[in-house]
Amino acid sequence: MHIHVLRLPPGADLRLALEAAFADLARTHGVSAGCIVSAVGSLSRVVLRYAAEPEGTETLAPLELLTLSGTLSLDGAHLHASVSDAQGAVTGGHLMPGSLVRTTAEVVVALLPGWAFSRAVDGATGYRELVPRRL
Repeated sequence: MHIHVLRLPPGADLRLALEAAFADLARTHGVSAGCIVSAVGSLSRVVLRYAAEPEGTETLAPLELLTLSGTLSLDGAHLHASVSDAQGAVTGGHLMPGSLVRTTAEVVVALLPGWAFSRAVDGATGYRELVPRRL
């Protein structure tokens, strides 16, 4: 496992920036699998897709990024996040593009040599699901 620490600036799209950073890291280090180890920061806008919902729900407000977890592959990321508002109310779901960093996002990414992650449509779920493979 190789650890990399990223600091995303204000205005960065959290999901898209992580996918781009992983693509660069994967190319540089010759890997095709990664995961989020830790993440904290703040968002000015979040788009989360809740369970069994077809579309994301947008929240525009100062938010604390409490957790971020998921897998990273060259086929894309599968990320879940939880955020809290100014009153401490917490919500979470599938992180969608359009979630914007407010002041910072500090993300620890693990590269996983010896593994290959890809995504393929699963006949049972209809979604592009993780296909892990040991190298």
